[in-house]
Amino acid sequence: MTNNKSVLCKRLIFSLITLILMGKFAFSQDPEFSQFYANPIYLNPAFAGSAVCPRVILNYRDQWPSITGTFVTYSASYDQHVDKLAGGVGVIVTSDRAGEGTISTNSFSGIYSYRLAVTRDFSINAALQAGYVDRRLAWEKLTFGDQIDPKYGFVYKGATLPPNSLSKGYLDFSTGIVGYTENFFCGIAINHLTEPEDGFYTINKIPMKITAHAGAVIDLLKRKNRTRSIEDITISPNILYQQQLKFNQLNYGFYVNWFPFVNGIWYRQNFNNSDALIFLAGIQQNNFKFGYSYDLTVSKLTNITGGAHEISFALQFRCHQPNKKIKMINCPAF
Repeated sequence: MTNNKSVLCKRLIFSLITLILMGKFAFSQDPEFSQFYANPIYLNPAFAGSAVCPRVILNYRDQWPSITGTFVTYSASYDQHVDKLAGGVGVIVTSDRAGEGTISTNSFSGIYSYRLAVTRDFSINAALQAGYVDRRLAWEKLTFGDQIDPKYGFVYKGATLPPNSLSKGYLDFSTGIVGYTENFFCGIAINHLTEPEDGFYTINKIPMKITAHAGAVIDLLKRKNRTRSIEDITISPNILYQQQLKFNQLNYGFYVNWFPFVNGIWYRQNFNNSDALIFLAGIQQNNFKFGYSYDLTVSKLTNITGGAHEISFALQFRCHQPNKKIKMINCPAF
């Protein structure tokens, strides 16, 4: 009986959280990835075409797997540089499942990133992104307090009525800019520029999300060639800040590249509380890379959430010798 009560309690708590999300959906944060640079155009659309040759990237994230109603996010993207367009183009598809699919969000976006060589050593990428978002509510998966019988559990129909529509679609626009040299890069991205309307019961605006990031690539040993490659042994310190309405988050850490292996550690917090330590291990070759990361919860939740598991995979295709003036951005692989 105790186990049954525990299960009922977990379901009720999750249902209450879900209702809060539906009523205040504009105040929830966007899905995020811990392998920031393993999903570059999700982080900042200005990274479209940053690898010059075509690439395909796949990402998977399972957040809080030990709690009923886990959050699972998938992402797939393609981007490349196009000489005739003087910049990069890209497409990205994202699918997010909250509460075992109780709320599902699917989005598709197209990106154009203009590349400007300011000086011989410094370049800027500036991008615009346009997309469509479809959010759906699986009403049949929700449970409410008035459906509970103290002895038999969820047996009553309940009086709560569904919203008029179980789906919501809207256009969404973002922008970003990245400046970089051979050893340093920094950028800023702004998502939800028009603050589109969202919600099932009440309609609210989705607040803009601002992402600022910067990093450097430092050689640990003398290079074999004048131009840096993935075979050079390097360390890359990074910092990333995100803000969406009253929510803010600061991430800082570093990667060590010792070909073919990449290892990294990040620390994530807001201004009042710690959140997680992120551990990453990856392997990369000239034509592919694979990475795994784990978020170890260090907040008051401890690790009863199960942390978060994340996997990334990328295919880098070869292309015709690009314009020598077009330089790749030396940013982390993950």
